[in-house]
Amino acid sequence: MILHLTDPHFGTDRPEVVQGLLALAGQRRPRLIAVSGDITQRARSGQFSAAHRFLNQLCAASGVDPRAGMLVIPGNHDLPLFNLPVRLADPYGPYARWFGSQLEPTVAGDGVCLLGVNATRPWRHKHGELSSAQIARVADRLGRCDANALKVIVTHQPLFAVEADDLNDLVRGHCVARRRWAEAGADLLLAGHTHQSFVAPLPAPLSGTWVVQTGTAVSRRTRDRVPNSVHLIRYRDMPAGQRACVERWDWDGATAFQPTAETVIPAR
Repeated sequence: MILHLTDPHFGTDRPEVVQGLLALAGQRRPRLIAVSGDITQRARSGQFSAAHRFLNQLCAASGVDPRAGMLVIPGNHDLPLFNLPVRLADPYGPYARWFGSQLEPTVAGDGVCLLGVNATRPWRHKHGELSSAQIARVADRLGRCDANALKVIVTHQPLFAVEADDLNDLVRGHCVARRRWAEAGADLLLAGHTHQSFVAPLPAPLSGTWVVQTGTAVSRRTRDRVPNSVHLIRYRDMPAGQRACVERWDWDGATAFQPTAETVIPAR
């Protein structure tokens, strides 16, 4: 099982929701954890420290080795915004000091291939971008994954939206990327950024690939009608005809995360 969380925005985190997510991880014990950016609110050292401590606690609660079973990528909030000298000279330095210099990590094994893709750009405040070289490189990485593995791509900014208000937040290059990656066999596209939560197939003819868009995990910066949320993705020992099953878990506003939806991902 994969736990997908995104946009915790440490610095705006809600302590009771943090504890609720740790409790959920201890209850469900995911094998892998994918964190798709915006770990901090303003890329400050204290915020990175708090986020790092939380993710280590999350791994301990789950029984996950953070070095082998957790994939983390930066979001646009993880680059300094107001510290212009650092943004210009070493934009990923603060992030790298806590989470390493590998901005496009891979976690493979146990029947899954998780591919992180860095769509942030220091010269952009908010919007993401994918270069043609990145798109080709990820397609090649997909081709080298185990043929039977669940192939999952993790970006911060999304490649697909279901609401008109979110279309402007799609990563630059999304049309080419989702076509190339779907053709290369991607099963799931995980993202954050919009604080929206849904699971949906890409439109035909790419409908064998599904989008898992997840809301903010623990931040008070929630969206109207979208509470703090995470997704749990089951992919082992699935019934015939099923590739995976995505469970949505929402904060109940009081004490715990509760299951609110379940989406079956059909086999190709």
